[in-house]
Amino acid sequence: MAGNVPLQTSKGVNLTPRQATSESKFVRWTLISIALLFLLLVLVLPLVTIFVKAFEQGVAVYVASITEPDALSAIKLTLLVAAIVVPLNLLFGIAASWAIAKFEFKGKSFLITLIDLPFAVSPVIAGLIFVLLFSAHGLLGPWLLSHNIQIIFAVPGIVLASIFVTLPFVARELIPLMQAQGTAEEEAALTLGASGWKTFFRITLPNIKWGLFYGLILCNARTIGEFGAISVVSGHIRGLTNTMPLHVEILYNEYQFAASFAVASLMSILALLTLVVKNFIEWKSADELHGPKHSGGAS
Repeated sequence: MAGNVPLQTSKGVNLTPRQATSESKFVRWTLISIALLFLLLVLVLPLVTIFVKAFEQGVAVYVASITEPDALSAIKLTLLVAAIVVPLNLLFGIAASWAIAKFEFKGKSFLITLIDLPFAVSPVIAGLIFVLLFSAHGLLGPWLLSHNIQIIFAVPGIVLASIFVTLPFVARELIPLMQAQGTAEEEAALTLGASGWKTFFRITLPNIKWGLFYGLILCNARTIGEFGAISVVSGHIRGLTNTMPLHVEILYNEYQFAASFAVASLMSILALLTLVVKNFIEWKSADELHGPKHSGGAS
């Protein structure tokens, strides 16, 4: 191999370059063992424990725990919030990444900083911000009360808190991807007479589709599993404002361990499905990257 060609010094001594991965088997297996042990302790073991505890009292108790009215309400609310939050973040992510990657304008760096803000703010603080804004004694509370609009301790507040904490996921996946692709293909399509929308659907969207899907599944997973921000704005009203994470907490605090682990197992299943989809998207993305490139026509 080219990397193993001997080099000759000025004194005629042959030297073989050392590869970056030429550590001894002991070092390699030690590092691999540490990584596997860490994953076993902090990931695999807790996940297995959830399912063991969920079925500890039998299948009948498990089914009853996830089909009782409060649990079904929590599941429906969680899916409803995800169905609202993910499309809204999709629209924002595409618009923000398009503007940042394709145009130059004043305040561009400030916009990027704002997109990253939810990563730096605690979810609990995010929930508190909405309480200070929309609660009865908040900045906008009196006006909302006078118009009979309820945001805090209702579904709108949960949606707003979820949007805040998941805001960066789609945009942050698309921005570096669209910046790397540049604007040459879009400019060529427009030069050939394609409209703006046709250029987007035939050129831009196919080029970003896997990054877009990746951002969406991360956004969906975070929305389903969010606890801190929603805990502040929801009011923990059973059957009305409890999402699945909040319902798990209430059941656990009431010593209904089998029921709490049963609902938690549903969230774990969703997480595993998300992982499968994530790996599929990564595989397809890598396959297209190394395979022949097909680009949609502009005309």
